[in-house]
Amino acid sequence: MQICYFLKNYATKSKKIRIMKKLIIITLIITCFSCNSNAQKTKKDSKTYSVTKTEAEWKAELSPMAFYVLRENGTEPRFSSPLNKNYKEGIYVCAGCNTALFKSEHKYDSGSGWPSFDKEIKGNVAFSSGSEMYGREEHCAVCGGHLGHVFNDGPKETTGLRHCIDGAALKFIPKNE
Repeated sequence: MQICYFLKNYATKSKKIRIMKKLIIITLIITCFSCNSNAQKTKKDSKTYSVTKTEAEWKAELSPMAFYVLRENGTEPRFSSPLNKNYKEGIYVCAGCNTALFKSEHKYDSGSGWPSFDKEIKGNVAFSSGSEMYGREEHCAVCGGHLGHVFNDGPKETTGLRHCIDGAALKFIPKNE
């Protein structure tokens, strides 16, 4: 109200124009940032996966931590997974559907506290939204289970990627089994 009174009674035409331009710019900025609502974000749950189960079936088959990570997009505590320091030869599969996700030859110690890989098995890991700071989300392409995030700070001599994966989302199958 006070701005309107000032504009009507005291401001010159050029001041009115400058004030109006600033108000329009501020309104545009607010509008742009407010358009990032949850209603406009896509959810991976809208995709149909070849392995689907009810919440009760997932809970019956998975450990509480695996359910939390895979089905609720949770994160296990750092350094809590025995797979973090597993250096045996073999393959890492999805704890939800047994899809092969990562090979042991692509695992390395990133110091992050979670199993890290520089390369996924193509076609078995899917990626969705993310950011530079939090990485892009990774999930199993077969059951949709949340695996972790991929960052661009991996080994430069290979892919430059760090697939930071929750150990609870994985099962390890040793070579020759």
